Parts: sequence; C-alpha cells; structure tokens
Amino acid sequence: MKLKFIVTAVLLFTFLEAVSQKTPAPEFGKGILNLVGKDSTWSMKFAARMQFLYNSNWDVQNGDVINPEFDFLVRRARLKFDGFAYSTKLKYKLELGLSNRDISGASEFTGNSARYILDAVVMWNFYENFELWLGQTKLPGNVERVISSGNLQLVDRSLVNSRFNIDRDMGIQLRHHFNLTDKFLVREKLAFSQGEGRNVTSGNLGGHQYTARLELLPFGTFKSKGEYSGSDLKREAKPKLMLAATYDFNQNAVKNRSNLGSYMVNDVGFYETDISTLFVDAVFKYKGFSFMGEYAAREADDPIAKNSDGTPTGDVVQVGNGINLQAGYLLKSNWEVAGRYTNISLDRNITGRDIENQYTLGISRFIVGHKLKVQSDLSYLSLADNNGQLMYRLQFDIHF
Repeated sequence: MKLKFIVTAVLLFTFLEAVSQKTPAPEFGKGILNLVGKDSTWSMKFAARMQFLYNSNWDVQNGDVINPEFDFLVRRARLKFDGFAYSTKLKYKLELGLSNRDISGASEFTGNSARYILDAVVMWNFYENFELWLGQTKLPGNVERVISSGNLQLVDRSLVNSRFNIDRDMGIQLRHHFNLTDKFLVREKLAFSQGEGRNVTSGNLGGHQYTARLELLPFGTFKSKGEYSGSDLKREAKPKLMLAATYDFNQNAVKNRSNLGSYMVNDVGFYETDISTLFVDAVFKYKGFSFMGEYAAREADDPIAKNSDGTPTGDVVQVGNGINLQAGYLLKSNWEVAGRYTNISLDRNITGRDIENQYTLGISRFIVGHKLKVQSDLSYLSLADNNGQLMYRLQFDIHF
C-alpha cells in the first residue's frame, strides 16, 4: 500500500511539474495550479498545506506542576483539488490527508486501509438556489467543525468539538438559501448519510443518519465567507452576525459518539441505540473583533451498551452537553490576542467523567492571512479534586 501511494505521488508531482512549465503559477496562497480547459468546460485548482506543531503538557496536582511531556508533530499535511466539470453548476472537491493523524483509524471497517480520503464530493446547482451534494464530506454540524482546520482562530478546535462533533460521512446533502429582505439571508441544509463516519467500506451496520441545519444572517453575508473562518481578517466595516442550529439523529447507531468514537460490540454483533445531537452556535465580527459561541448536547435512547441477556458490555454513549465561548481582537499589525472558555458536562452517572473546564489564551501572527501564520496558545484544564492539566502549543501553518 505504501509503495503504491509513493508511486502515485511521484507520478502526480511529475505531471504537475510538466504542466507548471506551461502555466503561470498563481499568487502565494491561491493554489499551486489553477487550470481551465481551452473550451472552458472544466477547471482544477490544486493546493497543498502543512501544519507543524510543538506540544507540551504538564499535570497539576495540589498546586504542583509535574510529569512534563513534549513532542513535535506534523499535525496535518494535505492535498486539495477542486473546480468544476462540464458546467460551472457542477463542482467537485477532493481532499487527501497524508499525515499520520490524517490517515489514522484503519480497521476492518475501512478495509484495514489507511483513511487517505477526507473529502470526495460533487456539488450540483440543479435549480436556482438549490444545490445537491453527493459523496463524502463534512456534515452540516457545529460551526467550529465546518471551519477548515487551516482557518482556525486558535491552534486547534475546542473540547466541545472533540466530544460532540459529527465530522464527515458518506451520503447526500440538499442545500438552499433565500433572502427574507435585501440583507437578511437564510440558509437551509439537509443531509442523509450512512451514520458511521468516513472511509467505511463494510456497509451500513446500524441505521442511517439524518442532519438538518438552519442559518440566519440578519445583516447579510460576511466578506469572503468569514462566518466559516476564524478571526476577523477582513475587518468587517459593519457588524455581521450568523445564528444557527443543527439537529442530528443517528438511528440505531453502533458507535459511542454517534458516527464517531468506538464501535459498541456485544455478544451478537453490535449494540444499537438512537442517538440525537443538538448544536446551537453564533458568529459575530466587526472591525477586527470576532466572537464565536457554541452549545452542544447529546442524548441516547439507552446509552448503556448491553449484551443480548441485558448485561452491560462496558461501552457507553458519551451523552451530556458542552459550551464553548471564544473571542479575539486583530490588531492593525495582524497580531491577534484571543481567549476561549470551554465547559464539558458529560453525564457522570453514565460516563463516569467529571465536569471539565478549560481556559485558553492564544496569540497569533498572521503573515499572509490564514495561508501563512504562526499561532500559540496556553490552556489550563480544570479537573476534579483541584487537579488539572497545563498545555502549551506552538504551530506554524503554510498553505500553497
């Protein structure tokens, strides 16, 4: 498998080098290649990005800082292709992950193969403001998850996202938008998916997943789709706001975090239960100031996994709720100071986990927007019995 991937990569870059000799390169941050067919019936933009992360952690026990851990990591390394085919109304996106964190999760359910494919989706604007999506991509979940990992305000997403997000899946989506007034924009997004996450090849084991999201933008659209990008890099001249809610229902789910987490195996195959997830979020930007707030809640019909005779298997659905609040201000020098507060309240009687509170302070330097930046943050995670964890991170991003 590794040899095949290496050969494919070499052939791809050989092709791109040959094409680039005849095609002027775009500006930095706008892709490596931007190609359009001679008859304008197709296009392709090819881009690459990398994130290099330094991470350090300490335990805090009774006021003492102990057990230091340090590591360096290629956090993300990705290739992205997008454009249109035959008509500008038929678009596509293909994104591949190359780092260990990108492709981890190989199992019998993914054909025991690395999970290289992040997105493989076509988007068809078949009528007026209606668009049909087909393939594997992000579900219309919480705003923090849908924001690209390369466009985040802090080094990485919050604990609310890691505990509750619904990530990517394979299926179909229907999207539509309309204006209530000249400025007031409304977006509706519906998804029907397999319900077990990305790159699954074993077929559907439980039921299916149904997702609906509604977005309200009372003051009109953000510049450059800024509602799905961290920080106010465009320095909105007028206040911009997005209020949104998502409801996700995973029927007969077999994983302990809806379409993510571990499979709940029992003596007859898999334990199944209906899992519901709710997200409510808001984004506000104005003159360099930005705010994002999220609330998430997850419930299950019967969160304690059981065997056929009713005895617990030891697996439980991660039910509970969380809240994430973060804000930042971008200085004229393109330095930004940002802060975040996160609370996780999983049901202790079911999950055995105590309430978690995390406080984060971040400083970023945007050299070429999100395309070339350095970010750092310091977090304190408060746990039970006056114990906690300190974490410092420093990350460098480059996008071609």
